[in-house]
Amino acid sequence: MSARREGRTLAVQFLFQRDFNAGELDEALLQFWSDHRSSKKVREFAESLIRGVEAERALLDKQLQQCADHWDIHRMGGVDRNVMRVALFEMLHRSDIPPVVSINEAVELAKELSSDESGRFVNGILDRARRDLQRPARATGAETKSSASAAG
Repeated sequence: MSARREGRTLAVQFLFQRDFNAGELDEALLQFWSDHRSSKKVREFAESLIRGVEAERALLDKQLQQCADHWDIHRMGGVDRNVMRVALFEMLHRSDIPPVVSINEAVELAKELSSDESGRFVNGILDRARRDLQRPARATGAETKSSASAAG
């Protein structure tokens, strides 16, 4: 498993737990990391996603709600909801990750941690969110900037 895949998996697990156990974030992270051994690289990536999703949760949930016709965010499965939060956070705030990579990783995580139907559900909602992005689906932010500079 790649470091980023492992980091995403751990981020989803933490955020799923967080849905049921509120409290101080740093304390919760200390407890989580004491139970989950991983490399420094994995931990740093996972924690960047966790902290980002926590900081942007209301905005992420609002955007997911807008893309999910006839689905209330709180009626979605907890795993699916947190997989989509992580992916949408990446799509909006991680210009080093192309949106299609975030979507593909989310679909695989949903199928692995939830069900095949979850994979289709997650794909549909995130693909709809991707259409509203102001960047190409298959390029990183760096690639977009360098091609714009070359064109200019």
